Amino acid sequence: MMHQVTKLHYHQKSKLLDVLFNDDISASFSAEILRVLSPSAEVRGHGKPVLVSHKRDVGIKQILPVGLYAVKLVFDDGHNTGIYSWPYLRQLHENRETLWQDYLERLQAANSNREATLSFKQL
Repeated sequence: MMHQVTKLHYHQKSKLLDVLFNDDISASFSAEILRVLSPSAEVRGHGKPVLVSHKRDVGIKQILPVGLYAVKLVFDDGHNTGIYSWPYLRQLHENRETLWQDYLERLQAANSNREATLSFKQL
């Protein structure tokens, strides 16, 4: 069964994106997890995933529909090339624990972290 997304709601203060699927399963993703696990070629690294760090404070600026099957998320750090298909969002929801743990382990192995490198305010 193709899981369609029926509703998306972004909470700017908490930086959480709520996703409701057509089978009444709902998921909530932090902007950070969506950013560091972006399906973009830039992050996917054409086969070898690129480790994206220092994104704890990242937010979503814009959500753009892509046909009836995906959304493009524009992040406040300038990243805007990820197309999040409904199946990708569902997969992210179902495997979130493993994916997040793997991400944290890769950060640690690279001697990096989630904190912002420097704080700046966009005008």
